[in-house]
Amino acid sequence: MLVRVWLTFVAFLSVMSVACAQAPGGPGRKPEMRESCPGMVAGDMPRAIPVAARLAALATDQVRITFIGHATFLIESPRLVRIATDYNDYVKAPIMPDIVTMNHAHSTHYTDRPDAAIKYVLRGWRDDGKPASYDISYEDVRVRNVPTNIRDWNGGTERYGNSIFIFEVGGLCIAHLGHLHHTLTQQQLDDMGRIDVVMAPVDGSYTLDTEGMIDVLSAIKAPLIIPMHFFSTYGLDRFLQQLGSKYPVDYNETPSLVVSRATLPPTPKVVVLPGH
Repeated sequence: MLVRVWLTFVAFLSVMSVACAQAPGGPGRKPEMRESCPGMVAGDMPRAIPVAARLAALATDQVRITFIGHATFLIESPRLVRIATDYNDYVKAPIMPDIVTMNHAHSTHYTDRPDAAIKYVLRGWRDDGKPASYDISYEDVRVRNVPTNIRDWNGGTERYGNSIFIFEVGGLCIAHLGHLHHTLTQQQLDDMGRIDVVMAPVDGSYTLDTEGMIDVLSAIKAPLIIPMHFFSTYGLDRFLQQLGSKYPVDYNETPSLVVSRATLPPTPKVVVLPGH
């Protein structure tokens, strides 16, 4: 009898916690996310999670971002969908991802031998020179892309050799710029939509030059900017010095950061995660 009463009490608490986590205005209010990112699957009612497991899980509005190195991040959703960006044979996430994205600039941004256990392998280019096009939903994650060009090894242009991947998860739009080589057109910015978190290559040479990257970040207007692809603290410091006082800079103590809409800064800020 006591066990039955205890289980009933736990179930009541679980229902109340879900109710308290809903956005202000009640369930009938249309999330702002859907206005910029239609088809957002993370807006669906969350599935039941055992109480014991919920203690270690992310809240329904949280995303964990871990900098693995170079241009590879591990993104984890509230339902523990794992995404690895610019997946390659050299810099690897410590756990098996469900979704991987890749770009074609160098072998440190893609692999021809992805693990067969990966559910979705998204190459940001096509071998026939046409733009890659993705819009997939899995559990509480939606992934789509905006193609861009890259320089080829002969000094020319490989059209659509890179993709900006946008991850809609936990009520956020997270953009990974990949190996971006040029500033963005208004059409590309429109295709991206509102971005909350942007991962930007800041090496200033192999990708876009520093002035151009600052222009891109100014156009995207994401509240949270995470640098990547900077090779050394010298390269990172050079970018931050050129950035000047345009954005405040925070240095995170660990490579992982839990982000939610509630914790986004009110104005754009750079957060540096350890590694390079």
